[in-house]
Amino acid sequence: MRALEGKRIDAKTYMTMEKKLPSNHKSDEPKNRHAVIPSMKRRMKDKDYHERSIYMLTLVVAERRKLFGRIEGDIHSCHGEVNYPHIVLTPLGEAVKEQIVGFPRFYPQITICGFQIMPDHLHLIIFVRETLPCHLGIAIRGFIQGCNKAYRRLFLSPQQEERLNSKDMRKQYQKRDRRGNGLLFEYGYNDKVLMHKDQLQIWRHYLADNPRRLLIKQTFPDFFRVQRNIEEKGITYSAIGNRFLLNRPLLQVQCSRRLSEEEIQKLKARALTECASGTVLVSPCISPGEKAVMRAAFEKGYPEIILQENGFTALAKPGGARFDACARGQLLLLAPWEHHTDKRRISRLQCDMLNNMAAALCNGERL
Repeated sequence: MRALEGKRIDAKTYMTMEKKLPSNHKSDEPKNRHAVIPSMKRRMKDKDYHERSIYMLTLVVAERRKLFGRIEGDIHSCHGEVNYPHIVLTPLGEAVKEQIVGFPRFYPQITICGFQIMPDHLHLIIFVRETLPCHLGIAIRGFIQGCNKAYRRLFLSPQQEERLNSKDMRKQYQKRDRRGNGLLFEYGYNDKVLMHKDQLQIWRHYLADNPRRLLIKQTFPDFFRVQRNIEEKGITYSAIGNRFLLNRPLLQVQCSRRLSEEEIQKLKARALTECASGTVLVSPCISPGEKAVMRAAFEKGYPEIILQENGFTALAKPGGARFDACARGQLLLLAPWEHHTDKRRISRLQCDMLNNMAAALCNGERL
């Protein structure tokens, strides 16, 4: 990390460094942003989708139509109170709920561990207890067909349904499905495979918290909208969060991996003193020291700007405690590169680039 330490980055230097990155990991410039469009609906490589596993599935209504329900409640209410954020289901939402509850009747190898129906999508946690007679995707296709039947019954006249069920129209809709425009849902679905024991509880909490998160996003839309083409110090970023933090006094947090615990504690104390005077900390949070200092400030409720290697999808949002921090205007996430779905370790070059971007944002002011 010392290779570029102390040097400020400018646009020319940045472009020179960026040329050394892999071709599918370029900056967030308009000409490059859509060059690689990662799919969130790919299946896990080498995974046998017949075998025993626990999954979280997400299916999205085509065109994001809010057909399943509406959000009600108060974001300030506590869990268990009547006015805690919740979804009031439409008749179609109730019909989809019946399909979820009835899913194990067709596949007794599957147990429903939890679900959350949102206005324009649904989440489903399933446990495949025994080997399925078919690929999981075939079972999900049957579930989708049941939801489509409910949609047709509630939204189409008998004449429209009869026409839709004709041989020619079925072929047309099959073609539409292959292009990603399904009758009720978008083509395909996202799945996550349970990888460790604590993940199930995290998923269940995420599903239960989804209505509250949606209401918060609707209450503070500017803090959760992915913003593109934000230019700062000659670099173009995508961002989520409070952009006004860039107008505050900024201080870079960059720590050597060789720092002792005592030295890190001293940096923490200095950082908290600076934050108390209105300074905003900026860091990519790479080294243990950087993470410790930024975490200490975050837990005290001080605002932060975090640079990250992975970019944002159109509907990206912060997870965990960062979500609530974003709603409070406490956080700004900046990403100079495109989003990707593959798991990759951040490179030494990227570490240097992110730290130099932080230095440029802070005009060289460093903790």
